[in-house]
Amino acid sequence: MSEPGSLRHLAAAALREDLGAAGCVTSTSLGLAETPVRARIVAKAPGILSGMDVVQAVAEEVSPLLRVDARVGDGEAVEPGSLVASISGPRTAILLFERTALNFLQRLSGIATLTREFVKRVEGTRARIYDTRKTTPLLRSLEKNAVLAGGGENHRFGLYDQILVKENHIFAFCQEKGLPTRGPAAVASVVRAARAARPEGVRLEIEVRDGDEAEAAARAGAEIVLLDNFTVEDLAATVKTIRALEGPAATTLLEASGGITLETVAAVARTGVDRISVGALTHSASALDLSLLMGDE
Repeated sequence: MSEPGSLRHLAAAALREDLGAAGCVTSTSLGLAETPVRARIVAKAPGILSGMDVVQAVAEEVSPLLRVDARVGDGEAVEPGSLVASISGPRTAILLFERTALNFLQRLSGIATLTREFVKRVEGTRARIYDTRKTTPLLRSLEKNAVLAGGGENHRFGLYDQILVKENHIFAFCQEKGLPTRGPAAVASVVRAARAARPEGVRLEIEVRDGDEAEAAARAGAEIVLLDNFTVEDLAATVKTIRALEGPAATTLLEASGGITLETVAAVARTGVDRISVGALTHSASALDLSLLMGDE
């Protein structure tokens, strides 16, 4: 039995969702035989591929007789008409495989394609493009791998592998301690408390609302300061302020976030930030148009 969270487990669950208890009533009603046939997956739009590993897992779950020969690897570009994969096996198995495999492949390739576009827009700057936790439940590992295929970077995977103090954390901590819940002093207090209690090797990032809070966070020892919903002008000013500090605070990583689009990301990158996190990579990417066609290539 496949382990929860594994590719085979995800593939099996997706197929159960599609087949239900009755299986493919269309193939059954048409009396289709198990005749061996060939098929192919082709691209209908330009993009970056991601997800062939889960496509292989779907094939293995459908039938041991189903073979998928990938012609394009994750991170590689396709153009309209590109042959993505050749498939062989029983006719009915290919029909069962088709939609589930394409759903994964189109979704993940769409993420890789959008990520590549963001990455291209920041070329020549120090900024790197990062994803977020705004992922499809249970598909996070696949979607974050798609970001990597597109040339982006992964932010924390979950709540367990990095401290990221957000606005509500600051409010909750300071309210509980009887401290002011806003401003540089509140930010510094939270950073010092988190640094003192964090697990070994876990990095600390904190979200701030303005340049004064950013400076307080850097001076208090945050490794990463998240500049959320800053204007381009405020980003540039904050970068200049932090880089002018003395000691370790001057090397604090600065991350921009908040509604950043393909149209605005280049300007954000030119402010000198180190990281740009974009939730849209995984929550708003359009599926790459791919098709499965039966018959010889």
